[in-house]
This record gives sequence, structure tokens and C-alpha cells, in this order.
Amino acid sequence: MTSGTDKRGFATRPADPDNWIKIGDAASPRRDAADVYSARLTVDITPALRGRIKIAAFQRGVTVADMLRDLFARE
Repeated sequence: MTSGTDKRGFATRPADPDNWIKIGDAASPRRDAADVYSARLTVDITPALRGRIKIAAFQRGVTVADMLRDLFARE
């Protein structure tokens, strides 16, 4: 397979992981100042659990993201 792109760097580990995490992607568009201090977290859950989380957030009158941020902050 000979394509014009070199994919060796795709899975390489950064030399300084702590700095790499803090830098983020400066080229990405920002919605507001809070995004500068935010990071996306991906968690695999079952569809049933996702539904329960969405219902709980709806019943509390908050977004799923806000509810989970509060939960993580407490824990």
C-alpha cells in the first residue's frame, strides 16, 4: 500500500505528555473563554445507561454535560 501520506506519526507518543495535554489544539475554534480550560472526555457506556443518564439530567433540568461536570467535580 503506497499512498502519498506518512502515517507513522499517528500513534507516536509525545516526548512530554504533560505539556502535550496542556497545550491542546490552539488552532481549534473556541466557543468561549471556558473552553480554553476544557478537555473532551470519551467514555464507553451501554445504550441503556446513556438513556438513564439523559433522563436523570432532564429531570433535574440540566444538560448531561453540566450534570456530569458537577458529578466529576464532587468526586
